[in-house]
This record gives sequence, C-alpha cells and structure tokens, in this order.
Amino acid sequence: MRSSTRYRRTSALFLAAGLLLTGAACSDDDSGDKAADAGAASGGGTGAAEGKKVSLTVNCKPPRTAEVDRKQWEQDVAAFEKLNPNIKIESKDAFPCSDPTTFEAKLSGNQMEDLFYVNYTNVQTVLARGAAADITPYAEKVLKDKEIRPDLVKFFQDGSGKTFGIPRTNYSMGLVYNRALFAKAGLDPAKPPATWDEVRAAAKKIADLGNNTVGYADYSASNQGGWHFVAELYSRGGQAVSADGKTATVDTAEGRAVLQTLHDMRWTDNSMGSKQLLTINDVQQMMGSGRLGMYLAAPDNITQIVNEFGGKLADVGMGPMPDGKGTLAGGDGYMFNKKCTPEQIEAGLKWLEFLALTPGKGLNDWARGKQDKEPVGLPEPAIWTGAAAKSNDDLKAQNATLPVENYQAFVAATGKVPAIAEPVQAQQIYSVLDGVVSSVLTKKDADIAKLLSEANGKITQVLGKS
Repeated sequence: MRSSTRYRRTSALFLAAGLLLTGAACSDDDSGDKAADAGAASGGGTGAAEGKKVSLTVNCKPPRTAEVDRKQWEQDVAAFEKLNPNIKIESKDAFPCSDPTTFEAKLSGNQMEDLFYVNYTNVQTVLARGAAADITPYAEKVLKDKEIRPDLVKFFQDGSGKTFGIPRTNYSMGLVYNRALFAKAGLDPAKPPATWDEVRAAAKKIADLGNNTVGYADYSASNQGGWHFVAELYSRGGQAVSADGKTATVDTAEGRAVLQTLHDMRWTDNSMGSKQLLTINDVQQMMGSGRLGMYLAAPDNITQIVNEFGGKLADVGMGPMPDGKGTLAGGDGYMFNKKCTPEQIEAGLKWLEFLALTPGKGLNDWARGKQDKEPVGLPEPAIWTGAAAKSNDDLKAQNATLPVENYQAFVAATGKVPAIAEPVQAQQIYSVLDGVVSSVLTKKDADIAKLLSEANGKITQVLGKS
C-alpha cells in the first residue's frame, strides 16, 4: 500500500513509467517472445546501440493538471531523444497508472505498455501471469554500473534469480511527529520516541495539553488499519506470514503487543482521541491543523501535510520506527512487456537510466526541482549504494528546500532498521486485520486474544487459496 498522491518522487513514482499506449505493446504475435528469447540466449541484442530505429511505449505521463511535473517529463523526453535520435518515446497521460483495478484489468487483458509501472507488491502477480520479459542479460550491466541496491533488485527476480524489472524508488515507514506540540508538552523536538513505550508516554503528555489535541493516531478503516498493524508488527520483530507464505503468523506475542499498546493508549491514557475509524486523509488533516502529535507514515507524507492540509514545514519532524526491529518498505519500478524485442528492451533500459537511475538527471534532477519550487530534501532511502548514493545525497542536500535537520533521526536509522516488504496477498490480509484494529479502537472490552486467533485462521485460509 502506498500513501502518496505527489508525482515527482512519490506518485510520480507512477509518473516514471510514463509513456503512451498505442494498441498492443511491442509485438502483436509471438515474434516478440521469440526475439526476446533469442536475445537472452545470445547475451542481449545490439539494435539500439547500433542505431536501429526503436519505438517505445510507456505509461503514466503526468496529467495536464500537474503542470510542473508534466513540463519536466516533456523536458526529459526531449533531452533523451536528442541524445538517442534512434529511439522514439511515445507518452500517454492516462492516470493513475497505479490504480489497482486498472492495473489488474490491463494485466488480465494483455494490454500493458512496452515499459510499464509496477509496485513491489504486484511484481509476483505479473510474473505468475507470465506477462513480463526476462531482461537478465540486458539488465546486469546497467544494475552493476549504476550501483543499484541488490536488495531492491530482488523484488524483480523470480526464484531462479532471473531479473524481470528495474527498481525506481523505495520507501520505508517511520514516525511523523509535530515538533511544536513536542515543545509545548515538554518533550525534545530533536529526539522523537525510539520505542513504543516512549511513544505511549509522549502521546499522553501531548494529549494532556487539552484543546482536543490527540497524542497518537492510527488508521482503522479501508484496509489501512490492517496495513498499519503489519507495519507495527514488523517494528516489534514479528511477521504477518510464515517464510513459505502458507501460514499466518499474526497471533503471536508481537501481535498481541501491537493491539495492547493501541488499546491502552485509546482507553487507559485517552491519548488517541474519541474519533476512530480514521483513514490517511483524516490523520494528515489532523497533523496539518496542529492537533496531532504523532502517527506512522512514509516520508512523502511531509509535503502532503504542508501542501494539502495547511501544516507548517518547520513543525513536521520524522523519526524511525519505534523499537526498530523492522520497518515496512515498498516502492516501485518498471517491467517490460513479454513481447518486447531485444532492441526495445535495450532502448527501455537506456530511458530508465536517464529518467530514474542517474543522480542529477530526470526525476533525480534536484537542481531543477529547486528551480521549479518542488519539495527537495525528503528523507527517502536511495536506490543506490556506494558512490552513486553519496552523489545523490550530496546533490539533494545542496538543493534542499525542506528543513532536512528535522528528519535527522529518521535518516540516521536508515539502513540500520531492517526493511521488510509487504506480505503476499497483502490487501486480503489487510482487510482481515482492519476489523481487528477497528474493534480494539472502538470497543473497550475487545478480546484481543480471540480477535487475533480468528484473524490468524482467516488469513491462513486466504493464503491457501493463493
């Protein structure tokens, strides 16, 4: 699950796949499959490098309503085509390309573009349908030369180690908090809570300020409560599903601790407010209005709180996941239609190198972002290692438009807190757990043990059908 609606480094995550749909992608028959297979067997084609004309379709060009993002997109296409006159990038602004219903319909109908956006949780679905081309021989050099993190590459690999896509972004969750309320409550704004016990204590102090101030808020509707339950479970060292993906593992000491803490903050401390069944928009609005002390989120929430809900940049801080035994991580990338030719795969990789994989270019052009008054400086984990990661971090810091010092606690923990992907069958699991979380937050006498036992059985049934 993803929280953002911003284009450039967030929902622009969706943007980055962004070109046109012109009928069937790549080849209309099996010739594309055979060409890709032949290229893979020989170690990769050379058509794009030799100058053969190649046309490539990609989805998710920003819509006209996103003026800055659309302008930047068109600048990138023009610059890329000037450098590569033999490659034609055709863009279409159908959006949102990340919409689950639309994605599933296009996947089922074999209507994906040549190069199409996919989030991490959908990669295995694409592979199970046989809808993506094996790009292993083409991608190996790109991934190595660009120093792309191996743990992110694994999201796009099958059990045999073959590569079917390229990561574009990744995110991990942490604790978003109101620095101004921390100061008023006698807490240190530079030191966000590091454990769940500290979260509870801080939430109580903030709620005691009165004036309908809420210390800590959590989601409990629209599958979002289940999503956050899993995030909080990871933070305590638990898992939602067994390693083989066949059995639920939410009915554990860690799972009970998640619910007990929420119950105690809601009913004993009265630090979560009386209004429950909240979703992300509710909580972001509370934070933007200055009435909320803390909640869990990804870094992109910072700009949403300010731009969409009237919050003050100086007031928003970011800390790591409490307890720090794990953080729910996600992100997105690109996969190639299975009918693509070797030349199209090579051309697509060149485009991705330009658009998303090179510090200082495309979506990572932080100087342009600053010039266009974009939010630069969000504490998002880089997709690179080594020199590439440092280069990107330096460029981002040089062009920062956000108060990056407010996020240092989160940044310092990045790489130290294990990043864990969403479980298989994530949305079905979240749906089951949504009812568990909402019960705990709306019923003082909720039976935590019974709720988790029943949820464990239901999730195991879901996994058995997958």
